[in-house]
Amino acid sequence: MTPSRRYLLISPCRDEAEYLRRTLDSVAAQTVPPALWIVVDDGSTDETPAILEEYAGRLPYLRVVRRADRGGRKVGPGVIEAFYAGLETVRLEDYDYLCKLDMDLDLPPRYFELLMARMEADPRVGTTSGKPWFVHPQTGALEPEVCGDEMSVGMTKFYRVACFREIGGFVRQVMWDGIDCHRCRMLGWIAESVDTEPLRFIHLRPQGASHKGIWTGRLRKGFGQYFMGTSPLYHLAVAVYHLPAYPALIGSTAMLWGYFRSWLKGLPRYDDPEFRRFLRTYQRACLRLGKRAATARINAERAQLWQASHPLADTR
Repeated sequence: MTPSRRYLLISPCRDEAEYLRRTLDSVAAQTVPPALWIVVDDGSTDETPAILEEYAGRLPYLRVVRRADRGGRKVGPGVIEAFYAGLETVRLEDYDYLCKLDMDLDLPPRYFELLMARMEADPRVGTTSGKPWFVHPQTGALEPEVCGDEMSVGMTKFYRVACFREIGGFVRQVMWDGIDCHRCRMLGWIAESVDTEPLRFIHLRPQGASHKGIWTGRLRKGFGQYFMGTSPLYHLAVAVYHLPAYPALIGSTAMLWGYFRSWLKGLPRYDDPEFRRFLRTYQRACLRLGKRAATARINAERAQLWQASHPLADTR
């Protein structure tokens, strides 16, 4: 029997006219088109609405949801609020897969076809993605962004609907795109990103850059790690590992300051003690064994938990 491949894309966006056409064109060129693509225009003030109207007349699966201008781009919780503004307009049970897709990407033509094929081959894969590459601003060369194999990347979060529901969806706060994958692992699902040529895509705005600059984006990342519950030792190790990454030294310094500034202020953390205990156990294993081996061990240990919850293994 041919598996169902009905997938739903939801794309929050604001003032993306610079990149919008490349993303729209790359989705239009997919070998398996989406059943529905909802683009949530979150109060754009540039040419974004006009471009979306043009493409909505061309692509039968494209629907635009418009929100009032809230006065500026709202990253983190604002993006997820816009995502849910789109999700609330559909019946999620009508789809097999769900993807939160950014509007500053250039995707290869078989991108969604290959992601669904991976999930069909392994029913435990709950969320997956390809790997982002970016044009280096100084050399002009295409380079990979630093992202672990144990996470689906935030700009193309591709989910089984069943998995998305089980983890409770996205947290409406910075680090929503880390908490989700750790919750997947905690429940026995596999979260991943895959580095193969047909799944590599171009991120037109480098990850962590922020519309206000690299420093602001990495400060936010440091706060996000604090909010999620990451241990200080693990965050320090990650910052040291990322020292050579663009921009060298500055990015890691901002990540550390964002974390420890939040700690000094006593800011609230993600209110799920069981999750935070699981996260720190996993992080300690990563420091001892390396991330790849620790992830493999956690996935193996949690397989029985997943199988008990999915005895028929029909998760489409």
